[in-house]
Amino acid sequence: MSATPSRRDPDRRRALLEAADTVILREGPEASMASIAAEAGVSKPILYRHFGDKSGLYQTLAERHSRVLIEAIRAAMLRDAGMRERVHDGIDTYLAMISANLHFYRFLMHRARAEDTATHSVMSTVMQSLGDEIAEILPTEPGPAGAARAQVWAHAIVGMVQNAGDWWLDHPEVARAAVVESLTDLVLGGLTARRAVV
Repeated sequence: MSATPSRRDPDRRRALLEAADTVILREGPEASMASIAAEAGVSKPILYRHFGDKSGLYQTLAERHSRVLIEAIRAAMLRDAGMRERVHDGIDTYLAMISANLHFYRFLMHRARAEDTATHSVMSTVMQSLGDEIAEILPTEPGPAGAARAQVWAHAIVGMVQNAGDWWLDHPEVARAAVVESLTDLVLGGLTARRAVV
């Protein structure tokens, strides 16, 4: 059983998280607990004492960084603008942030998520919450059927943009603006087609 994470020294805990950030930004998915401990100037047991174990550190990092990402996307999509502008800016915000934090994105979404079930759960919950929020702003017919359709669309959009973003990160020769426009056209085209037959 994991030890209870120590919260007696929040400044030390914050410093350890900043050390983890530094190592992950430098080394990407290959970042190790030993490297993080060395960067922080502590032993691995002390590092684990603050987070319980490796899983605890992964979860804390996932929650910390996914919150920043989601808040930025939420701000873009909930601003006072037309639907196309909000969809466009939400997608652009997501792609801009994952490309600017490429090592961190790959560490959390690929390495940590793959090897730690709790981190996988954290990231899945984040994406689920984002889908729920997008469903609230999608235009659809009233009633339970319309609400269900909005949920289907919203979660499909989240999955589509995430997978397209993963592809784009491996194809940097493609301009971000082109990817954003293509995804926006795809999303808005589907919504327009749906409204046309309602």
